[in-house]
Formats: sequence, structure tokens, C-alpha cells
Amino acid sequence: MRLLLDAHVSGRRIGSALRERGHDVLAVDEERDLDGCPDEELLELATSQKRVLVTFDAADFPRICHEWLESGKPHHGCALLVGIRNHEIGAVVRALDGAFGARPDPGDWHDHLAFVSRAH
Repeated sequence: MRLLLDAHVSGRRIGSALRERGHDVLAVDEERDLDGCPDEELLELATSQKRVLVTFDAADFPRICHEWLESGKPHHGCALLVGIRNHEIGAVVRALDGAFGARPDPGDWHDHLAFVSRAH
């Protein structure tokens, strides 16, 4: 799966583990030019590169994804991590493995917002 990790999803820790599992990962915290990039621009970047955006930002991304859907603006998918803290590396990686295992076809993520939790 092609992924874009939002700023609070560690590229060094979580990204590395996902890369070891065969995912193509771009991490905001590893790209200096993406530092401070607004949420909508990150979703646009993810979409332009056919990446699923992975984020902890439950305050903004459900609204943004809904607004895009309502306006007919497509995105390539968003995996919203809930009920897991960003320092719980193993739990985050296991939850994402479950989410991507449930939807292994990247096309199935098109315009999809997944709430990814420990139970996933």
C-alpha cells in the first residue's frame, strides 16, 4: 500500500515498521518541505500520489473527508487512528496491518475514511 503519514505519525518508528511490511511510505516528519503543511494540502498530496493518508487527527480529517465527498472532490483514502496513542508503536502497526489486510486493494480505499483502532 502507498501511504502518507501525517506529522504525528512517526516516520522513523511507525514508517520503518510499515516499510518492513512492504508498504511504500512517505512520512511528513521526514520531509522538511512538508513541515507545517495544512491538512487539506496533505490530503491533496496523498491523493495526487495515490497514497492513503494515515493520521491521528480526529478533530479535522473526518470533516475534511466528508466535505470532499459532499463536493465531489475525490481522495485516495484516509486511515484515522483512534484509541491508540502515537507512542504505542506496536499497537499502531498492528491496527494498520488489520485495516490494510481488510482492504488490500488500494482501489478500495478511494474516498474511504477508515477509523482504525486496536480492535481492527
